[in-house]
Amino acid sequence: MSRRGEVLVAIVNNQQDWATLTVSAKQHARDHHWYRIPVDSVERLLKRHWAPKWLAFYQTKAFGEEAYAIHYYAAIANIHKVSRQALFPDESPNEKSHKLYYKLDLEPLQLRPHPITSQRYRRITFIPITFEQLMTAKEVSGLLSKS
Repeated sequence: MSRRGEVLVAIVNNQQDWATLTVSAKQHARDHHWYRIPVDSVERLLKRHWAPKWLAFYQTKAFGEEAYAIHYYAAIANIHKVSRQALFPDESPNEKSHKLYYKLDLEPLQLRPHPITSQRYRRITFIPITFEQLMTAKEVSGLLSKS
């Protein structure tokens, strides 16, 4: 049975992070198959809909023709609570080093046959939805009204 929150739509806002070897959640999702979400964000925004089985990516204006749409999604293989320092051991120690994150280990990304587009160019953080919504939605506003 589907439940809201089995899929979490997350924002991807930087093309360079998605495509190059930089320290970012988006690049890791594509090349290393993991994504991070701050534990405090889950506790503030997602507590009722945690833990997801799937992660989908809403791409912002940095993606040109793919902007303002959900093109990719992936199954979540495992979720761990880790420090930022553990996620990015090469990062110089700073005030965020001990911040806690959920590390979502992902299966390979899958491309939707047709993107879920947004007619109103909006910024989102997270949208908890069902897998059925991910497979059948045509417009982001429909996901927002049901989440």
